[in-house]
Amino acid sequence: MDRVNVRTGAGVRSLARIVARDDGRGGTSLPVLESDGPLALRRTRATGSGARVMLVGAMSGPLGGDHFTVEGRVEEGARLSVGSAAATIALPGQAKGEARYDVRLDVADHGELHWLPEQLISARGSELYVTTRVELAPTARLVLREEQVLGRVGEEPGRLTSRLTVRVAGQAVLDQELACGPGAPGGWDGPAVLAGQRAVGQLVVVRPEFAAEPVAATVLGEGASLVPLAGPAALVTAVAPDALRLRRLLDEALGSLPQP
Repeated sequence: MDRVNVRTGAGVRSLARIVARDDGRGGTSLPVLESDGPLALRRTRATGSGARVMLVGAMSGPLGGDHFTVEGRVEEGARLSVGSAAATIALPGQAKGEARYDVRLDVADHGELHWLPEQLISARGSELYVTTRVELAPTARLVLREEQVLGRVGEEPGRLTSRLTVRVAGQAVLDQELACGPGAPGGWDGPAVLAGQRAVGQLVVVRPEFAAEPVAATVLGEGASLVPLAGPAALVTAVAPDALRLRRLLDEALGSLPQP
């Protein structure tokens, strides 16, 4: 279901909802696939027993004053992969104040979610606050990738604040926030954070077997590291000069983990 919203001086409110359910025949159905305004959801061809959904930008944004929300739920035994058709670009808008982009994900026991959107680009003059919150049951599985690029080619970035929270069985395994760009706390571009790089990313992998056999902390070449989290989870963080190099680092890190 798609509904078109008109952009006004107060900004646009947009909501996309996905529910994935075990269909009882060895596959995954999508009883809920709803979107409106700038957010459009499309089911695409998948391999195996899972479902695959693409998030398509139907309008420019988020602009100043916009508030986008994506909610996803994977029910028991279902498998879902979500990507996006193109990068998301945060742009300045006519409305005052920051834009918001909230992602809320919930995975039940024996469910599996791969959340793999394209990069988020913070354009000059924009102001965006992104929150991603994930709730996982004890036997749920997750692969989640976040990538932020500070400015387009030859451009200074906007203000970008990103918070990522992951909970397993009600216990927090990760809660981190990064603020970059004009007005962000001092030091964000220094050697202890981005060290002058313009692309930063995280990869969170949650697997029940990590509880008994945690991954070992490892430096993954220049600009990337892998660390175990407090629970059945691992975190890869990476910085790079551009989006292409960042994606390569994260893909290599995922490939280096033991296969389930």
